[in-house]
Amino acid sequence: MDTLQLSAKVNKDVQSVEKKIVAKKCRKNVVIVEGNIELHSGDVRIFSRVICWSSMGKRSRQRQKNQNASRDDRDNAGWGAGYADIIKENKLFEHYYKEQGLIPEGEFHQFMEAMREPLPATIRITGYKSHAKEILHCLKEKYFKDIQELEIDGQKIEAPQPLSWYPDEQAWHTNMSRKLIRKSPLLEKFHQFLVSETESGNISRQEAVSMIPPLLLKIESHHKILDMCAAPGSKTAQLIEMLHSDMDVPFPEGFVIANDVDNKRCYLLVHQAKRLNSPCIMVVNHDASCIPMLQIDSDGKKDILFYDRVLCDVPCSGDGTMRKNIDVWKKWTTSNSLHLHGLQLRIAVRGVEQLAVGGRMVYSTCSLNPIEDEAVIAALLEKSEGALELEDASADLPGLKWMPGVTSWKLMTKEGKWFSDWSEVPSSRHTQIRPTMFPPKDPEKLASMHLERCMRILPHHQNTGGFFVAVLVKKAPMPWNKRYPKLRKSASAQTGGSPAASSPADTPHLLPEASPEEMEEGGPGGKVDGEAKTTGAQEAAGKLDAVCGPPPSKKLRLFGYKEDPFVFLTADDPVFNTIQSFYDLSPDFPKLNVLTRTHEGKKRHLYMVSKELRNVLFNNSERMKVINTGVKVWSRNSDGEEFGCAFRLAQEGIYTLQPYIRSRIVRVSMEDTKVLLTQENPFLSKLEDDAHAQAKQMGMGSIVLKYIPNPNNPSEPQCPIQLCGWRGKTSIRAFVPRNERFHYLRMLGVEVFRDKQGLGQKRRDGAKEEKEEEAKDDVERNAEAPLEKGELKHGDKNGSLEPKTESGNKESST
Repeated sequence: MDTLQLSAKVNKDVQSVEKKIVAKKCRKNVVIVEGNIELHSGDVRIFSRVICWSSMGKRSRQRQKNQNASRDDRDNAGWGAGYADIIKENKLFEHYYKEQGLIPEGEFHQFMEAMREPLPATIRITGYKSHAKEILHCLKEKYFKDIQELEIDGQKIEAPQPLSWYPDEQAWHTNMSRKLIRKSPLLEKFHQFLVSETESGNISRQEAVSMIPPLLLKIESHHKILDMCAAPGSKTAQLIEMLHSDMDVPFPEGFVIANDVDNKRCYLLVHQAKRLNSPCIMVVNHDASCIPMLQIDSDGKKDILFYDRVLCDVPCSGDGTMRKNIDVWKKWTTSNSLHLHGLQLRIAVRGVEQLAVGGRMVYSTCSLNPIEDEAVIAALLEKSEGALELEDASADLPGLKWMPGVTSWKLMTKEGKWFSDWSEVPSSRHTQIRPTMFPPKDPEKLASMHLERCMRILPHHQNTGGFFVAVLVKKAPMPWNKRYPKLRKSASAQTGGSPAASSPADTPHLLPEASPEEMEEGGPGGKVDGEAKTTGAQEAAGKLDAVCGPPPSKKLRLFGYKEDPFVFLTADDPVFNTIQSFYDLSPDFPKLNVLTRTHEGKKRHLYMVSKELRNVLFNNSERMKVINTGVKVWSRNSDGEEFGCAFRLAQEGIYTLQPYIRSRIVRVSMEDTKVLLTQENPFLSKLEDDAHAQAKQMGMGSIVLKYIPNPNNPSEPQCPIQLCGWRGKTSIRAFVPRNERFHYLRMLGVEVFRDKQGLGQKRRDGAKEEKEEEAKDDVERNAEAPLEKGELKHGDKNGSLEPKTESGNKESST
């Protein structure tokens, strides 16, 4: 193996030291600049003061670059730090948008100034939870009042204001940046509130314009929804909230299938969705442009799953996010949109293929570029031959300021050359520039598309990011799905193949008008511009007419981590015997909706999904890659077997499961709830008489602690609270994760605040004798009540949950 020994003297800022390194297989030159040795191959990098041996090759560096780039997403509101050196200037960007004429006359300077300003921080309250009103009251009366008229580092902090166009004051914005909220000691309480409530799923920190597409979908509880490019999941969370608008219905008929092509970002999506504890969400990992069609059981026969709503928030160049993603200023070029147009159109085509007739699809980007916006919509409408219609959504969000879509635009190359029509494009550029990037020539056809119904949000109008959104309604099946099912079937017969014999995993796309086994490559969805393929419905027809048989089947390749299986239990599974009797489950409890994640061995956790989602998962396990689904309702507890049941309740699924539980419920008062949430293992005697009597009648084991609001006492929380608990021999405790504890305590009027080191506030008003008495039984009580994962015992410095009252005085023991 060839080796190259190099030496150099580093004389800057340090003593002259001879450095020797060995670089293996170094094929390129070495450059010595200001005391640094750099190998262009990337095998060795040396900087003054530091010697680094790096095994990162070109591929590793590229992978790291991609990972870093993927961290910037438009759904997380606020202004990032660390971009001080980036100059917010891009002459090409300014020239391009001046020429396009998208900005109203006389407003271009305001537009550019707004793009250079930090993006306001925005939060959204989780609307479907019954305590949303309590959170809103808490925000208004405590935190917003505290930060009014503050001045930090010379910046006057304005009082947060509700977004005028978001319903029920559920979304708020302020001129405070994320950096300011994180760093300022004066805003420490507010920051802790945001972090804690976000973790427990009661608040989402989301950019304002990102909230628009789910609102325009007009979700109802029975809708089947596909989110095609879902990560990081803020919009997905909105969709789940809308499904659960009625909290009294534990299992809505609808569901959300959230997809993303990036395996790692799917886990970020899972984290977002898990905060909402819904049994109606499934996260899958597929390329959205060829996401498989699914089949379900319908009246005893296989049928194709069509979605009532599709959210098509496609990858884009992101020039509307310059206020937040500052590096877009230096990276922006017109070639970005040219590279993405084809992919965006393929994803949109695949979305409308899977949309039910009468359903709505919202297409959105965080780009202002018409090549990624109106051009995609126009091409989609042209391909649909009347099956799709742009809907006028101007009245759906009163208070939102937006610009109508444009009907004419031009295309510019990165060299600065303009093209107004496909006929002007030289043949050498036909692989980069496609006909669908230009507006339709026929004035009548263009007018019939009503592109002015598209909505473009400009940053300077309401102090937001830039955004584009369009609402499409499906009036009829797509023409390529309606026209060609018999061709495919006969072609398959001619080749001697049996459509029914084809494996679902091998043939992931279905013809909507044919049987579920007859599949295709998505019609024009798989043949869209960007790769010199078909350019319209007529050309697509010509291509398909020439097909003499289906393409050879390919095995579906699934990348990323291999997931544990999703195994549904049968109604007579032995695990239900003790659970049924211990919790006295109602006869209508849906046992078939319970699943676990292992085929063999003991079942550690039990999860539940809705009936409709079970139908999807049961019939498509080989056709799609499922990352996560279901909400945890029971966890195995080995100590519980001696008390009658090996499974204890899980807080994540308590609101889903509790309607079916008819025993082991302790109704508690507001004061009881405070005791349970602030003390690790309080004695039964600490409860008020009513709850004490109920608990004494129960045996040891898992219980439900249920607070029912009193409408005659408005000073108490007017939202129901359900907690998982454990009845010990002499004590009782609540199994609630830390952030949820903080949330419920805030709802009860108790302020919880931790210092900078993460240490909880210590209670000092407890009598010494009481502490000594509790210490005697500490070991016994801890043995009675197994710890919830992530919870901490008394005395753990990172887990103290002792609160302060509103006045700042310590709250006394109850």
